[in-house]
Amino acid sequence: MDDVQVIYHNNFGIAFRWKESVQRKNMGRIQLVFRDMGFYLLEDEVKDFSRNISAAKPKKACSKCKNPGECRSILLKSPLQKMDFVVSETELGEIADLIEGTLFHLELDSYLKDISKN
Repeated sequence: MDDVQVIYHNNFGIAFRWKESVQRKNMGRIQLVFRDMGFYLLEDEVKDFSRNISAAKPKKACSKCKNPGECRSILLKSPLQKMDFVVSETELGEIADLIEGTLFHLELDSYLKDISKN
Protein backbone atom coordinates (compact mmCIF):
# COMPACT_ATOMS: atom_id res chain seq x y z
CA MET A 1 0.00 0.00 0.00
CA ASP A 2 3.06 2.29 -0.05
CA ASP A 3 2.56 2.94 -3.78
CA VAL A 4 -1.05 4.16 -3.47
CA GLN A 5 -2.94 7.05 -1.93
CA VAL A 6 -6.31 5.65 -0.81
CA ILE A 7 -9.16 8.07 -1.50
CA TYR A 8 -12.07 6.01 -0.16
CA HIS A 9 -13.02 2.40 0.44
CA ASN A 10 -15.93 0.35 1.67
CA ASN A 11 -16.57 -3.40 2.01
CA PHE A 12 -17.24 -3.64 -1.73
CA GLY A 13 -14.30 -1.79 -3.26
CA ILE A 14 -11.62 0.87 -3.14
CA ALA A 15 -10.72 4.11 -4.90
CA PHE A 16 -7.11 5.24 -4.96
CA ARG A 17 -4.44 7.06 -6.89
CA TRP A 18 -1.04 5.68 -7.66
CA LYS A 19 1.73 7.76 -6.14
CA GLU A 20 3.95 9.92 -8.34
CA SER A 21 6.49 7.34 -9.51
CA VAL A 22 3.80 4.97 -10.77
CA GLN A 23 1.24 7.65 -11.71
CA ARG A 24 3.10 9.14 -14.70
CA LYS A 25 1.36 6.79 -17.14
CA ASN A 26 -2.07 7.66 -15.75
CA MET A 27 -1.82 11.32 -14.75
CA GLY A 28 -4.88 12.51 -12.90
CA ARG A 29 -6.65 9.18 -13.05
CA ILE A 30 -8.36 7.46 -10.16
CA GLN A 31 -8.29 3.68 -9.89
CA LEU A 32 -11.64 2.20 -8.86
CA VAL A 33 -11.62 -1.50 -8.02
CA PHE A 34 -14.72 -3.53 -7.19
CA ARG A 35 -16.24 -6.90 -8.10
CA ASP A 36 -13.11 -8.20 -9.84
CA MET A 37 -12.93 -5.10 -12.06
CA GLY A 38 -10.64 -2.12 -12.12
CA PHE A 39 -11.20 1.21 -13.84
CA TYR A 40 -8.78 4.09 -14.45
CA LEU A 41 -11.05 7.14 -14.53
CA LEU A 42 -10.67 10.88 -14.66
CA GLU A 43 -12.64 12.81 -12.04
CA ASP A 44 -15.22 13.84 -14.66
CA GLU A 45 -15.70 10.17 -15.55
CA VAL A 46 -16.29 9.36 -11.87
CA LYS A 47 -18.97 12.08 -11.87
CA ASP A 48 -20.50 10.54 -15.01
CA PHE A 49 -20.54 7.17 -13.25
CA SER A 50 -22.39 8.78 -10.34
CA ARG A 51 -25.05 10.06 -12.74
CA ASN A 52 -25.33 6.59 -14.33
CA ILE A 53 -25.88 5.08 -10.88
CA SER A 54 -28.62 7.61 -10.13
CA ALA A 55 -30.31 6.73 -13.42
CA ALA A 56 -30.15 2.99 -12.58
CA LYS A 57 -31.51 3.30 -9.01
CA PRO A 58 -35.23 3.44 -9.90
CA LYS A 59 -34.95 0.06 -11.62
CA LYS A 60 -35.91 -2.93 -9.50
CA ALA A 61 -35.23 -6.64 -9.53
CA CYS A 62 -37.49 -9.17 -11.20
CA SER A 63 -40.99 -9.20 -9.71
CA LYS A 64 -40.95 -12.98 -9.10
CA CYS A 65 -37.44 -13.07 -7.67
CA LYS A 66 -37.15 -14.80 -4.27
CA ASN A 67 -34.18 -12.63 -3.24
CA PRO A 68 -34.64 -9.28 -5.03
CA GLY A 69 -31.71 -7.56 -3.31
CA GLU A 70 -29.31 -10.12 -4.75
CA CYS A 71 -30.86 -10.58 -8.20
CA ARG A 72 -28.53 -9.19 -10.85
CA SER A 73 -31.13 -7.57 -13.07
CA ILE A 74 -30.12 -3.89 -13.14
CA LEU A 75 -28.12 -2.70 -16.14
CA LEU A 76 -25.54 -0.15 -15.00
CA LYS A 77 -23.81 1.90 -17.63
CA SER A 78 -20.14 2.33 -16.87
CA PRO A 79 -18.41 5.62 -17.65
CA LEU A 80 -16.69 3.79 -20.51
CA GLN A 81 -18.76 3.91 -23.69
CA LYS A 82 -18.37 0.28 -24.67
CA MET A 83 -18.86 -1.31 -21.26
CA ASP A 84 -21.97 -1.83 -19.16
CA PHE A 85 -22.61 -4.47 -16.54
CA VAL A 86 -25.40 -6.07 -14.59
CA VAL A 87 -25.70 -5.56 -10.83
CA SER A 88 -28.08 -6.33 -7.99
CA GLU A 89 -29.80 -3.70 -5.84
CA THR A 90 -27.31 -4.46 -3.06
CA GLU A 91 -24.31 -4.10 -5.38
CA LEU A 92 -25.72 -0.89 -6.83
CA GLY A 93 -25.96 0.55 -3.31
CA GLU A 94 -22.36 -0.44 -2.54
CA ILE A 95 -21.09 1.00 -5.83
CA ALA A 96 -23.07 4.20 -5.16
CA ASP A 97 -21.45 4.50 -1.72
CA LEU A 98 -18.00 3.92 -3.22
CA ILE A 99 -18.49 6.54 -5.94
CA GLU A 100 -20.15 9.14 -3.69
CA GLY A 101 -17.52 8.66 -0.97
CA THR A 102 -14.78 9.05 -3.58
CA LEU A 103 -16.29 12.24 -4.95
CA PHE A 104 -16.76 13.63 -1.44
CA HIS A 105 -13.11 13.04 -0.56
CA LEU A 106 -11.89 14.46 -3.88
CA GLU A 107 -13.93 17.61 -3.33
CA LEU A 108 -12.79 17.86 0.30
CA ASP A 109 -9.13 17.54 -0.73
CA SER A 110 -9.62 20.23 -3.39
CA TYR A 111 -11.32 22.52 -0.88
CA LEU A 112 -8.55 22.05 1.69
CA LYS A 113 -5.87 22.78 -0.92
CA ASP A 114 -7.70 25.99 -1.90
CA ILE A 115 -7.94 27.08 1.74
CA SER A 116 -4.26 26.41 2.36
CA LYS A 117 -3.36 28.71 -0.56
CA ASN A 118 -5.02 31.65 1.22
